[in-house]
Amino acid sequence: MSARILVIHGAGMNMRGKAQVEIFGPMTLADYDRQIRASADALGASVDIFHSNIEGEVINRLYEAHEQGGYLGAIINPAGFMAGYPALCATIDQVSFPVWELHLSNPARRGRTSEVAGVVRGVVTGFGIHGYELALRGILAVAADAAR
Repeated sequence: MSARILVIHGAGMNMRGKAQVEIFGPMTLADYDRQIRASADALGASVDIFHSNIEGEVINRLYEAHEQGGYLGAIINPAGFMAGYPALCATIDQVSFPVWELHLSNPARRGRTSEVAGVVRGVVTGFGIHGYELALRGILAVAADAAR
């Protein structure tokens, strides 16, 4: 059985490749999902990928994963949920697995700060689609260290 990792795409991620292409590039959310699955497969992991533009659905998915168990960790690209979503932050702080925040670009470079960053294990920014592979590798490495 391979390591299981939850990947969550937040509000607005469905617009990737359709809007703000100058910042995020031409890849669509479906392209991201294909690349994330390929990276996970190459690392011997499996991913469950979830997207919603609705905060409550993201919260429910995190709690569902907590109840199911078996996740080494989660990666969330909060996108539009970066600030002003205290219930999402509280949820991330409560689940039994570590969560990492990921951004394709560097939000700080655009003057944006993420409130989610204050409750996650770590943040990966600015590596584009390759950031997902970095985050997957990081989760696997941290889990391996914890198992020693």
